[in-house]
Amino acid sequence: MSTQQDCCQEYERAAGLSRRRFMQGAAAAGAAGVATTMFGDAVRQASFGATGGNVLVVISFRGGIDGLGMVVPRGEYYADYAAARPKIALGHDSLVAQTPFFGLHPAMAPVEWLFTSGELAAVHAVGMEMPNRSHFMAMEQIEDADPGSDVRQGWVNRMIGLDSDGSPSEAVHLTDSIVPTMFVGDSPTLSCDKLSRIKLSGDKDQFSGGRQAQLRTMWNEEQGVLGDAVRSALATVKQLSPIAQQKIIPKNGVTYPRAWPAADLSDALKSTAHLIRANVGTEVVSIDYGSWDMHSNYGRSGSGEMDSMVAGFAAELNAFMRDLGPELRSRVTVVTISEFGRRVEENGNQGLDHGWGNMMLLAGAGVKGGQYYGSWPGLGAGKLLDGDLKVTTDYRNVLGEIVSARFPGRTANQVFPGLTYRPLGVMR
Repeated sequence: MSTQQDCCQEYERAAGLSRRRFMQGAAAAGAAGVATTMFGDAVRQASFGATGGNVLVVISFRGGIDGLGMVVPRGEYYADYAAARPKIALGHDSLVAQTPFFGLHPAMAPVEWLFTSGELAAVHAVGMEMPNRSHFMAMEQIEDADPGSDVRQGWVNRMIGLDSDGSPSEAVHLTDSIVPTMFVGDSPTLSCDKLSRIKLSGDKDQFSGGRQAQLRTMWNEEQGVLGDAVRSALATVKQLSPIAQQKIIPKNGVTYPRAWPAADLSDALKSTAHLIRANVGTEVVSIDYGSWDMHSNYGRSGSGEMDSMVAGFAAELNAFMRDLGPELRSRVTVVTISEFGRRVEENGNQGLDHGWGNMMLLAGAGVKGGQYYGSWPGLGAGKLLDGDLKVTTDYRNVLGEIVSARFPGRTANQVFPGLTYRPLGVMR
């Protein structure tokens, strides 16, 4: 997309199509969609297995984050970066978590301690094998993560379906009640905009106990998708509602910031820490944080949309990791993902159009932090592909290494069919 207006329209269409696709899918399944309105914003299913296990938190930077603005070239790489971005390039010495060749955006300062302690790393020049600059198509492809297959199943759904002991696993998407593509499939998942929404509608009045009993009696013998959906929703409410309705009190003296633009991320990460402490068998939590579609007003350090978005992310990640404390952080791995990167050169509106190569951040348990990973393709003459940073690492290798390292019995090739698995050594 060459203009901000076209891109914004396409991005809005992507969101609308995702919502319509979900509703159409529910209708195709019969009356099962009715169950999603009977039980508030808790949709689909949730089930709970072994407690005290490892947890993966996936934060999706919706809209296509500028990887070169988050993980910035330094040293001999810096000149080409600065030349391509005369009005928006960050200063060479303003970066945090510096190594001779890379550093993080200055607004990442709140989490520099994670880099120093070896709990935060980044992979550069990462993405899909082939460029796709459409928000809608790229989101679908990167979350399905099975190129060439017509099976409608996301990579998280494949992962949680591989539990070797046969126990049901759990995946929870926060910040939206629409199920993301990565969660779609046969294995049960849960999606809600807020954890507190997991309750039976009208559950606080004096008739709530009788209402639940009546619903169980009414639907206990009903066959088909609608009966399955209602029983699943009732089981979800019974299992999670007592936890979801508790007042969330962060630990270790932490207060989650509520400043724009990260209020929703604040709620989601605070709820995630609460859910992990509840020990209900959570294995994957997915959170959306965006938009990063910055065709104009990108800014520099201390101003502009990029600085605001990065600052919000860093403040909330810092609160989350400190809230968990060392003991829970030993179980929790955070990874970021986005549908694509941005162009290397700034545009005429002091922003960046859709690109290809990107970066991924990893934090927490099992991460060999304090360094940057990946094969750097360069930004100079002849080094780009149609003006984009080249992809030298398939993003599925990063996710696959996390899965293989943190979830015994599940391998990268099971979760990502057809992948030529080449771990980077970013995980212990």
